[in-house]
Amino acid sequence: MTPNNYSGQKVIVLGYGRSGKSAVSMMLHFGADVTLTTNEVFADEEARKMLEGRGVEIVDGHHPVSLLNDADLIIKNPGIPYTIDFIKEAQKRGVPIITEVELTGALTKAPIIGITGTNGKTTVTHLIGEMLKNDGKKPILCGNIGYPASEAAYEADSDNILVMELSSFQLMGVDAFKPDIALFTNIYEAHLDYHSDKQEYVAAKLSLMKHLTEEDTVIFNGAQKDMLVQQDVRAELKFFNDSHSEVCIKDGSIYWKDERLIGLDEVLLKGSHNHENILASIMAVDGFGVGKDAVIKTLKSFGGIPHRMEYLGDINGVKYYNDSKATNNLATSFALRSFEMPTVWIAGGLDRGQTFGELAEYTRHVKHLVAYGETKEKFTDWARTLNVEATMAGDPCEAAGIAAGIAAPGDVVLFSPACASWDQYKDYEARGNHFKEGFHKIR
Repeated sequence: MTPNNYSGQKVIVLGYGRSGKSAVSMMLHFGADVTLTTNEVFADEEARKMLEGRGVEIVDGHHPVSLLNDADLIIKNPGIPYTIDFIKEAQKRGVPIITEVELTGALTKAPIIGITGTNGKTTVTHLIGEMLKNDGKKPILCGNIGYPASEAAYEADSDNILVMELSSFQLMGVDAFKPDIALFTNIYEAHLDYHSDKQEYVAAKLSLMKHLTEEDTVIFNGAQKDMLVQQDVRAELKFFNDSHSEVCIKDGSIYWKDERLIGLDEVLLKGSHNHENILASIMAVDGFGVGKDAVIKTLKSFGGIPHRMEYLGDINGVKYYNDSKATNNLATSFALRSFEMPTVWIAGGLDRGQTFGELAEYTRHVKHLVAYGETKEKFTDWARTLNVEATMAGDPCEAAGIAAGIAAPGDVVLFSPACASWDQYKDYEARGNHFKEGFHKIR
């Protein structure tokens, strides 16, 4: 669909988060008749006046089914589940439902690197961006990292490269969207409170390569290549984390095209999971002619992203790490296995009915668990079955202070929740910042 096709269309924008704001803006620009509906009361009166002044109808506090009577298209906030009555009725009536990511193809001719996966996609997005930038390219990082994909696509010139992080929520709402490179970090069971089952979740992830052609590239985790056995992959297929890959790790170094690139001891990002992220990123930028000097510069200077194994500092010989972005067991297992010194582990958050038994093998160095949030009792009871001492706290800020009183010189305090943040915070960033507040109080 081209921008001109949206002119005169009756478009419902469902939800007014970051992607909703971008969708409203794009649709107004293309001459659509826009209705914005939100489940919450639209309290920003200045924004209301501005939108209504531009012809937007605002229906807040509910999603009346009557809006569907003459709707041509729904652009849905990715976080709104398909199980709500409004969406079910729209599906019955055959009203197309997309997320704003779908708009990007109509907005730009700039090349797109699409990155998805259960864990590591944000780190890979930033790694690729830094490698491109250090080689003189012009990347724009967008998508699930906070800058809406459609807004970035509208901004992009032909010499830009869109580096787009994509969640399963976003990918369920795309139809014809197609990147030039589709990169999959890994796919494990996750978000089953949103998806009906693991099969739906995996299908959403793999849909990223649905429209790829022979001219495109898929970069996939070699440890999970069996997932592609029944997939019709028309694009060129490259595996990282594979002994036959042109980018690999051997003898404690990263090799690229049979040449030693850099020793792992010189790489700022630590942990085997991050080494996999690095291999995937190098394979992606290779398609844009990025040189080895730019990659080496990135690996020596890029220390990670906020809230993902973020090193905060040393207080009285104790090192503090903020891994608030670890919202599931797998992500926290990566964090726990990164340390061999005694660890005071802070965990907790939204109770999705999950258990934590699969983390037991990674708790060998945990000397104490500080648990908070909805899962604090569950964590505390589980820790005691492992003979690990446990304490409960009200929130991550308080937990930081408790951990400081337990840790001894040479220990690590690791904030890696293994749970989503929504029991107490709007997102993992707010949660991580509250932990940082606790860290700064200790100083």
